[in-house]
Amino acid sequence: MFSRIVLRNGAAVSNVLSRTATPCIAAAPKVCLLHTTNQNLMPSKLPETGGKVRLGFIPEEWLQMFHNKTGVTGPYMFGFGLVMYLINKEIYVFGPETIHAATVLGLLVYVCKKFGPNVSTWAENQRKADLDKAYASKNAELSNYQQSVDEEKKEQWRLDGRSHLFDAKRENIQMQLELEYRNRLEQVAQSVKGRLDYQVEMEKMRRRMEQQNMVQWIEDSVLKSITPQQETEILNKCLTDLKGLASA
Repeated sequence: MFSRIVLRNGAAVSNVLSRTATPCIAAAPKVCLLHTTNQNLMPSKLPETGGKVRLGFIPEEWLQMFHNKTGVTGPYMFGFGLVMYLINKEIYVFGPETIHAATVLGLLVYVCKKFGPNVSTWAENQRKADLDKAYASKNAELSNYQQSVDEEKKEQWRLDGRSHLFDAKRENIQMQLELEYRNRLEQVAQSVKGRLDYQVEMEKMRRRMEQQNMVQWIEDSVLKSITPQQETEILNKCLTDLKGLASA
């Protein structure tokens, strides 16, 4: 079959090879591609055991095909009639090859009956071992893939939490800005208060100096306005008052 495909598509393959020195699958015609069957049509799982047979080699499905039309004995009559027809029409002629074939067939049946169960058991154990190894590799790969999926989900969860982290940092920065703003307002208030207190102290000092100067001026003026005679009279008057108070 493969040779017929190659011969049928030889011209197309030669044209592709002549156009390029590095042929690729994409450049070949679709007729040349062997795997063009839709994968959905492929069986999902191959049967592990063979189907039922009769007489050791006739599939059960072949016999069931005759049951609806010819009954139970139809397949056997068909087979017997076909053999008789081949012998009667000398399509199949008995000869030494028939004896050889019968001998080989009998030997084959004997070998199958004698060593078939042991070979079947060995093959079944080998198949189970291969299946266990394949399933172990599959489970390991699935475990790795599941771990990768879990890690990816965790990273996505962390990525989702990044927005909350940024919101918290943004609020923290806003709080720091607000605190700095209030500290500067406090500094400005303290500076203004210090200037106002300075102005108040300056005003108090100015009034105190004015009062002191005024009192000193009044005292000097009064002292300057008193004559020596008035001073003597005042002293005598004071002495007289003191004596009057002492006698009383």
